[in-house]
Amino acid sequence: MLTRLKRIFLIINFKTMVITTSALISTELCFAYGITANYPLTLIATSIVFPVVFSIGGAYKRRESALDQYGIMKAHGKAIYFAARDWLDDPDKAVLDKTRKRLYELFLACRILFTEPVSEMRENENRVYDAFSSLSKFIKTDLRGNGLAGGEVSRCNQYLSKTMVSFERIKHVYQYRTPRTLRAFSDVFVTVLPALYGPYFAHIAKDFDTHLIYVMPVLFSFILVSLDNIQEHLENPFDQVGEDDVTINAEEFLDRLK
Repeated sequence: MLTRLKRIFLIINFKTMVITTSALISTELCFAYGITANYPLTLIATSIVFPVVFSIGGAYKRRESALDQYGIMKAHGKAIYFAARDWLDDPDKAVLDKTRKRLYELFLACRILFTEPVSEMRENENRVYDAFSSLSKFIKTDLRGNGLAGGEVSRCNQYLSKTMVSFERIKHVYQYRTPRTLRAFSDVFVTVLPALYGPYFAHIAKDFDTHLIYVMPVLFSFILVSLDNIQEHLENPFDQVGEDDVTINAEEFLDRLK
């Protein structure tokens, strides 16, 4: 029950209350002074619903892309560990521990990068590249130095290369957003249209009971702002605010290697 309430309050927030209040005040004033107009509802669809739904679809695809690439990173990381464990004739425990440590440092650095603001990206990005560098040196020094064949060392470097490719793709999802101008466009109309439609709500009030004349402005505001909030939560799949965020769990990854 608490989880459901938490999810509801993610899409119904202070912004919802403010815009709903403005719509109610506008409707009350228009109803009191007889200001009515039969506005077309297609304006709502073209100026708010279509852009927001388009943005939600784009943000969802970005999230799914980040999940796919994160899975690829984990798979190739495990492949490097299995190479250290299974391809050496007599694997040293210290080598296996060092493999886990290098992989843990990599995923921990990725988590720090993706969960902190983009303004701190440069410094956090250097930590990730340092982790990749340490893993590359580990393959050369520890795996090759312990007798891993040259072809198998090359295969491990391919795993590392594919991990880096996936990281760069995830980084671009983190760094870039859906079109900002489209977001600004929908934000403006989500904010002003519920209030501007006060004359329309007053116009259709004659078809409702006196106690129900405020249902339409409340429903309009809740639906439009909730859609906008859903898009906002999907926009950054790494901020750990929404229910659908991508979580990089370096500790669980390390435990599964053990």
